[in-house]
Amino acid sequence: MNTLDVTGLRTEFFTRAGVVKAVNDVSFSVARGKVLGLVGESGSGKTVTGFSLIGLVDPPGRIVAGSIKFQGRELVGLPEGEMRKLRGNRIAMIFQDPMMTLNPVLRIDTQMIETVQAHSNASRETARQMARDALGMVGIPSPDERLQSYPHQFSGGMRQRVAIAIALLHRPDLIIADEPTTALDVTIQGQILAEVQKLAANTGTSLLWITHDLSVVAGLADDIVVMYAGRIVEQGDVGEVLDAPLHPYTSGLLGSVPSRNKRGEPLRQIPGMTPSLLSLPVGCAFRARCPQAGEDCLVDPPFPEVLPGRFARCVRPLLETVA
Repeated sequence: MNTLDVTGLRTEFFTRAGVVKAVNDVSFSVARGKVLGLVGESGSGKTVTGFSLIGLVDPPGRIVAGSIKFQGRELVGLPEGEMRKLRGNRIAMIFQDPMMTLNPVLRIDTQMIETVQAHSNASRETARQMARDALGMVGIPSPDERLQSYPHQFSGGMRQRVAIAIALLHRPDLIIADEPTTALDVTIQGQILAEVQKLAANTGTSLLWITHDLSVVAGLADDIVVMYAGRIVEQGDVGEVLDAPLHPYTSGLLGSVPSRNKRGEPLRQIPGMTPSLLSLPVGCAFRARCPQAGEDCLVDPPFPEVLPGRFARCVRPLLETVA
C-alpha cells in the first residue's frame, strides 16, 4: 500500500474576480520510503497542493473534487478533530517560512515539548531528550543551550532548522516539505537533505518535496511531478525526466539552470509569464510560451503514458531528446 494516493484533486478559490483553479485534476502517489519531487515555478499550484493534502486550505479556497488517501484512509471530508490527530504526528509539514511553525513568544523547548506531548504520553524529560536529539539531527550546535532560546534569538536559517527538527520529532509516515531549504546555506542544506534521505531509507517515511530547485530534486527524489498553471504536465522517474524531458516546459526549466548554460553566453529563459489562473488560455496553458506550439495545441491536451512510466501533457512531446 502506498503512503499517499492523490486522485483527481481540484482545489479552487472563489474570489470576487472569479474562480481560481489553483489545483486542477492532479493525481500522483508516494510509496513508503520514497521521495517525490513536486516542481514548478511560482504560481504553478504546488504549494496549494501541499496545503490541500494536510487540510490547511482556508476560505475562500476549498477542495471541490478528488480523493486524498493516506495509508488507505480518505482525508477529504475528514472531521477537523481527526485531521488534527494526524497532522504533526503521522503527517508533518515543513513550511517555507519557519515562523508559520514557531510561536515568537514561547521558548524553543516549550514548543518542542508541547509538540511531543500533544501526540504521546511521553514525560517532560523524555520529550526534552527527543527535542535535543532532533536539534542535533539538523546540525544545531549546543542543543541544550538552544532549547532555552526564543525564535528571535536565531537567524532565519537556524529558525528553519528548528522548524525541520519539529517536523522530524515523531518520525512521521509522511513529510510534506514546501521549499524548506531555500533559506539555508549550501552546506547545511546538504546536511539536512542527507538526514531526510536517511530517515526515508531507515524508517520508511515518505516525502513530498515541493521546490523550484531542480538540483535539489535531482539528488533527493525518486520520482518527479512537474506542475504548470495548476496541472501536472510531466511525471516519471527523476533521472529519466531530467536527462530527457518530454514536455517543452520541463525542457525550459532545465535550460534555465545556470550550470547547463555555456560560459559567457546569455542565460536561456522561458519567454513570457505564467498565465493567470483566473483566465487560462484555450487549449494548452503553456502554448503562448512554447517554442513549438501549433494549431493542434488549441485543444486541451490529454495526459497519456508517452513512454513506459513516463507521462506528458503535450500533443508534441520531445521524443527526439529520448533517442
